[in-house]
Amino acid sequence: MTLTLTLKDIEAAAARIASASINTRFEKSRTLSGMTESELYLKFENFQFTASFKDRGALNKLLLLQQQGEVKGVIAMSAGNHAKAVAYHAQRLGIPATIVMPINTPNVKVEDTKSFGARVVLSGATLDEAASHARHIAEEESLVFVHPYNDLDIIAGQGTVALEMLEVQPDLDCIVVPIGGGGLVAGVATAAKAINPQIKIIGVEVDAYPSVHNTLNGIKSNKGGATIAEGIAVKQPGDLNLEVIRRLVDDIVLVSEESIEEAINLLLSIEKTVTEGAGAATLAAVLSNPDIFRGMKTALILSGANIDSRILASVLMRRLVSKGRIVRFLVEIDDSPGTLSDVSEAIGEFGGNILDVSHQRMFASVPIKKAELYLTVETRDATQNLEILARLKELGFDAELLKE
Repeated sequence: MTLTLTLKDIEAAAARIASASINTRFEKSRTLSGMTESELYLKFENFQFTASFKDRGALNKLLLLQQQGEVKGVIAMSAGNHAKAVAYHAQRLGIPATIVMPINTPNVKVEDTKSFGARVVLSGATLDEAASHARHIAEEESLVFVHPYNDLDIIAGQGTVALEMLEVQPDLDCIVVPIGGGGLVAGVATAAKAINPQIKIIGVEVDAYPSVHNTLNGIKSNKGGATIAEGIAVKQPGDLNLEVIRRLVDDIVLVSEESIEEAINLLLSIEKTVTEGAGAATLAAVLSNPDIFRGMKTALILSGANIDSRILASVLMRRLVSKGRIVRFLVEIDDSPGTLSDVSEAIGEFGGNILDVSHQRMFASVPIKKAELYLTVETRDATQNLEILARLKELGFDAELLKE
């Protein structure tokens, strides 16, 4: 491969990986289009076998290594999707694989990677430290280091997703791509701009990790920390990718944690599809910046689905709270038999479903023969909440609907 990625490189990668990667669904979302006044098409890369677009680049790299001769083994550093993709395709191709993961990597991701036959080494508190150890092992054991994004063969594989989208919808106005290390956006931009120089490429980063946005705008920032979009939580993009981004990406949009949570919720409730934080970032960009995309035929890449089930459950419950579908009432009651029954009957009378009840006696400021009653209730909407509150007051209870 040349030092500059071309459309021919990406087309060659597409032919190379065609038999072992999935040409994933790409279709219009009528509901989301109506909500955003845009024409939104979703590319379901969360349907790849390892549930992310990383399958493409990993497979292309491994196949090229095989073509070049016998490979003693490969090694990669990753805390998630790249690890699974390299491990899976290496197992398929009979190539021994070692994956170095940070020591705080969730056990589910470690076990997923091991299930594909890879040797997993836990080392370092960060990806940078894991990468350093991986390179040390690579040199010591003569293994080929497979970088997750700063590699032309990887970038070419990721760019194949653009070919598939433009084959279905050649008149796309815009493609929205999540940016972590930049391999996906570099590949997509190279392919798409070569086919249609007028198409817009919009990159998306999460607020806590605006590495490309800040680099392009000369901003120095010490942001970081926990994020639901850990798949794009990269502090420094790859050099190869940054060069492509400077030339071909039209804009970088930053999105909040809350907007990503809302996007995950909408994709599950409307499209019945699970996405991780990074995978939902493209929809979050449209939800947060409707004026940019209004009236355009826009493709959103749903880059992955590897979200922890506990995090997914928390997101769904938090969205119910934010929409007033789960609320808390504080009711002052007489601390006597039957009073709780009266309260629960009043809530049930209006269709409320009590999820949790907590009495406060010792830590409450009410008189000794009274108690504070906290009730978590599932309701239909804000109107029902007010109806329940009014009924409680009508029955003589000192009640309030808590805001937080």
